[in-house]
Amino acid sequence: MAINAGIIPSMGRQAKIRKITVEVPERLFQLARREGEGVSDVVRSALELRASQQAWQRLAKWSGKVKWSISLEELRED
Repeated sequence: MAINAGIIPSMGRQAKIRKITVEVPERLFQLARREGEGVSDVVRSALELRASQQAWQRLAKWSGKVKWSISLEELRED
């Protein structure tokens, strides 16, 4: 059974781009922005963070319901 967690493996040049207009409070934008970062960088980072959080939430629903074929100790071995 495959589990789709919504994780996007690559956001390279082949990704379809969608242009959006967003209104945000100036203070919130300044708090989220790193020096030298543009508007697109801030919005892109926020969307990636949101997508990651949602993926983890979907995976958390499977907690205790999936039988792994490898133990945690074996996963930690390197």
